[in-house]
Amino acid sequence: MRPAWLEIDLNAITENVRRIRRHVGPRTSALAVVKANAYGHGLLPCAMAALRGGASHLGVAILDEALELRENGVTAPVLILGAPLPECASEIMAAGVSQVVSCAEAITALSDVAAAQGREIGLHLKVDTGMCRVGANPAEAVALAQRILEAPGVRLEGICTHFATSDEDPDFLAEQNAGFQRVLEELDERGFTPPFRHAANSGAIQASRETRFNLVRAGLLTYGCPPLPDEKPELIPALQWKTRLVQVKRVPAGSFVGYGITARLSRDSILGVVPLGYADGWPRALSNRGRVLVRGEGVPVVGRVSMDQFTVDLTEIPGASLGDEVMLVGSQGERRQTVDDVAAAAATNTHDILAGLSIRLPRVYHS
Repeated sequence: MRPAWLEIDLNAITENVRRIRRHVGPRTSALAVVKANAYGHGLLPCAMAALRGGASHLGVAILDEALELRENGVTAPVLILGAPLPECASEIMAAGVSQVVSCAEAITALSDVAAAQGREIGLHLKVDTGMCRVGANPAEAVALAQRILEAPGVRLEGICTHFATSDEDPDFLAEQNAGFQRVLEELDERGFTPPFRHAANSGAIQASRETRFNLVRAGLLTYGCPPLPDEKPELIPALQWKTRLVQVKRVPAGSFVGYGITARLSRDSILGVVPLGYADGWPRALSNRGRVLVRGEGVPVVGRVSMDQFTVDLTEIPGASLGDEVMLVGSQGERRQTVDDVAAAAATNTHDILAGLSIRLPRVYHS
C-alpha cells in the first residue's frame, strides 16, 4: 500500500448520526449528506454507516452519486440536491430517487418522462430565501407547488431552502428562516402540505432549533466535524490522515528548499520528505505555513508543497527517522491536528479540505 492513506472510523459515523437524531428530537428525521464522495470519506461505506445510525435519507449533489448508491444496492430514499437540466429527466427517473427542483422547466421535463413511463417521482421544491443560488423566488413558490400538484407523474414530496451563514451570522440565518416560514404559511393556507420541510444544514442544526422542521440535512456533523465546535451535539471525528517519512537528511545552513526557492535554511537542519502533495488534497497554500505531527510534536512545512510531496523541518525532533508516521489529521501522542486546523492554516474552510481528498489516497475502513 502507498505510504499515505486515510483511516475512516465507520462506527464514528454511525454514532454521530445517532447523536444528531437525539439532538434534533423524535419528530425530526435526519438526512445524511454523502455528496463529494461523502466529504472525502468514501461514498458507499459512509452511506451504509449513516443508515445504520438511523438516517432516513441520503443526500447527494449529482446524478452520478445517486446512481453509484443504487448500483451498489442502496434502497434507502436518496435526494439529489443539485439542480437538474431538463434533458437529464430520463436518467433521474431511472435512478429511482427524489429530486430538488426550482423551475417550471425541470418540473415539466420530469413530469413528462414519469407520465410516459407510468411512474412517479418525488420532488422537493427549493426556495431561495437569500443565498441567491439554486432556488425559486419566494413569490413564485406557490405557483410552482401548484404546478407540481397538478402535473402527472410527480408529487410534492418536500419543500426546502438553504442557509448562507448558519455558522457565521445568526441574524441573517434568522432572516432567511423567517422568509422560509412565510412561504410555508402561504402554502399551508392553500392546503399544500408536503411530507418533508427542511432547511437546517449542519451549522443550523447546532445553532437554531427554529430551523429544524421535520427533516435536517447533516453534512459535516455526520463526519464529526462540527462547524460550531462549542455547540452540541458532541461528535466523534471519523477521519485520520496518515503518511510516513520516505527520506530524512541533514542539510547545511543557507540551502534553499523546494520549487521557487521560497525557503532558505538559517541553520544546519534535518529535513524529512513527506510522500504526498496537492494532488492528494494537501493544499499548496500550506507552503511554508502548514504543520504536521511527527513523534507527537508539531513540525513545520518548509518550502512549497509539490504535487506529490513536501518537506518538513525535523531539526527539533530527536531521533526522527525513515518510516516514522506523519499525522496530517488526527492524534499522535498528546497532540491533535483537526481538519479545521488544516483549513485555517490554508485560509479556507473544512469543506474545501475534505472535498479535496484525492481518490488516489487509499481509504482504510474500521468498523
